[in-house]
Amino acid sequence: MGDHFKTDTDQLGQFLKTLEGCIRDLNEARSALAHVRADQIGTKRLDEACDGFQERWRYGSEQTKKMIDAVSEGVKSNKKNYEEVENALEKAFKQMAQQTTSGGSGGK
Repeated sequence: MGDHFKTDTDQLGQFLKTLEGCIRDLNEARSALAHVRADQIGTKRLDEACDGFQERWRYGSEQTKKMIDAVSEGVKSNKKNYEEVENALEKAFKQMAQQTTSGGSGGK
């Protein structure tokens, strides 16, 4: 089974950077749109449509940010767990190697 399952913690780290970039881009887009007021655009109907879009965009972007934050936290947690397992395995293999090279007498 181990031959088929591999985790690259560096790739998880890169994925986290990508998610953080998504949040940054989303916040920048929302900030840019916040400066445009509907009454600057034109007709009353267009202004109302723009106001409606701004509200939907704000709600949607906030929900998207919450989801990205949740995914990021899960990936961070998984990355940390994989690294801990890798470190524990490395330590165990080193101990086994030391015991093998020292004759494995176990103090007898």
